[in-house]
Order: sequence, then structure tokens, then C-alpha cells
Amino acid sequence: MAETAIKQEEAEMQKVAGPWKEAWRGFRKSKVAVVGMGIVIFFILLAIFGPLLTPQGINEQNLSQRLLPPSSSNWMGTDDFGRDILSRIVYGARISLWVGFLAVIGSVVVGSILGILAGYYGRWVDTIISRIFDIMLAFPSILLAIAVVSVLGPSLRNALIAIAIINVPNFGRLIRSKVLSIKEDEYIMSAKAIGMKDNRILVSHILPNSMAPVIVQGTLAIATAIIEAAALGFLGLGAQAPSPEWGKMLADSRSYLTNAPWTMIFPGVAIMLTVLGFNLMGDGLRDALDPRMKS
Repeated sequence: MAETAIKQEEAEMQKVAGPWKEAWRGFRKSKVAVVGMGIVIFFILLAIFGPLLTPQGINEQNLSQRLLPPSSSNWMGTDDFGRDILSRIVYGARISLWVGFLAVIGSVVVGSILGILAGYYGRWVDTIISRIFDIMLAFPSILLAIAVVSVLGPSLRNALIAIAIINVPNFGRLIRSKVLSIKEDEYIMSAKAIGMKDNRILVSHILPNSMAPVIVQGTLAIATAIIEAAALGFLGLGAQAPSPEWGKMLADSRSYLTNAPWTMIFPGVAIMLTVLGFNLMGDGLRDALDPRMKS
């Protein structure tokens, strides 16, 4: 009897651990998602600890060794100023991840606030916010980012702000649709019936129950933000020289595609792998957190 009671208590504790533990279990079952998480962790560790292991400084020039192919002394070769490409890619990981995470965090915060207000209060509040989202979504995202950077001025910080702005409608509409379905649930109606204030309902009940799709969308949005930052850097509107941002490195290497292709290949591969990792991990999170994807 005692053993049965203990087992029942353990079962109850597992139920309390609930959805997140179950989601992690489902995430681990997807080998593709685990590979994506491994790629993301690799680049995060590279950004944190890689600069301690790089053979040269990111701006250390040696014109006598310019455009050297990959070798034992320069694993990824050198660029047109004789700078070690490996060192610059490692530092570039720090820049790209920093832009991706901060831009998405900004988008999530602003988009969540606007989406919750639009979905919960409805009427004219919903109309105004939704029309703003529609106007922003009417423009191609990269063109809107270029317009914002053109107004603010070309720099990495302004590129980050532009990327955050263009992603706000995506999170805002996602949260709005989730709030519209949640606010009619019985526990929300009960909270209103006992006199709970709107701000407490929003923070304690609606926001936590709206986070699952935001986590998935946020993971995928980081990949998009990294591509957009690279695109702005490639166009000369993002990071400025001599910053080792991957898009800027691609732009600086255009003239050497035929005689020194490694100057473009390695930054391009770094962008591709980072984006692939976040996309694979986002797909795995979607399958793990979406009840409709579970058998």
C-alpha cells in the first residue's frame, strides 16, 4: 500500500511538471530539432569563447599575406587586407547572434503589448492597432528595413532597430489571435466575475497562456533577423567597416569571387549554418508545443 501511495504521489508530481516537461520530451524525439539545437549551441559557444582561441586579431592587417588560401596557419585563408578570416568569422558570430536576439526580444515585447491590447479590448483599440499592422505588412520587410535605416542612418545599431520594427506586426498579430481565443475561456470569465483587474488578468493569465506560439515564432524570427542583418550589411546599411559582420564580409569579398572564393564561401556558410540551426530548432519547438501536432 505504501509503495502504491508513493507511486501515485510521483505520478501527481509528474503531472504538475506538466506541459513544459512534456514539450521537452517531444522535442528530444525529433533528431532534426536536436541537430538544430546543437548547431545553435555551437555558434553561441563560438561567440562566447571563440575570440579567446582565435590566432589573430580581427583587424590585424598583413598586406604581404593578402588573399592567401586556407592553410595550417590560416585555416580559412586571409582577405584582401591580409586579415585572418577565421578570426573575423568567430567575432562575426557574436555580432550576428547579438543582433538576432536583441531584435527579436524588442519585437516580442512591443508586439506582445500591442497584440494583447488589441485582442483583449477590441473595438477601436483593435481597429487602430490592426490597421497599423496591415500598413507595415503591406511593405516587403527588407524594403521597410532599408527605409528605416535610411532615415536613422547606416549603422549596426540602427539596423537592429529596423529589424525589430519590421517584425513587430508578426508577433502582434500572433498574440492578438491567441488572446481572442483565450479571453472567452471560463477561467478568464471567472476572474472578471470576482472583480480581478484587467492588468492582473493580462499579466497573470492571458500572457503566460499566449507564450507557446511566441517561443516558436521567436526562434524562427532570430534566423530571419540574422539574414536581414546580413542583407543590410551587404548593402552597406548595417555594420560598417572594419566590423567583422558576416554580411559586410560578403560585400567586401565580391570583387574576389573568382580568384579568392574562400573570402565569400566561409562567411556565407556561417550565415547558412546559423540560420539552418534556428530553423530546425524552431520546427522542433513547433511540433513539441503545438497540441495539433501530437498524435
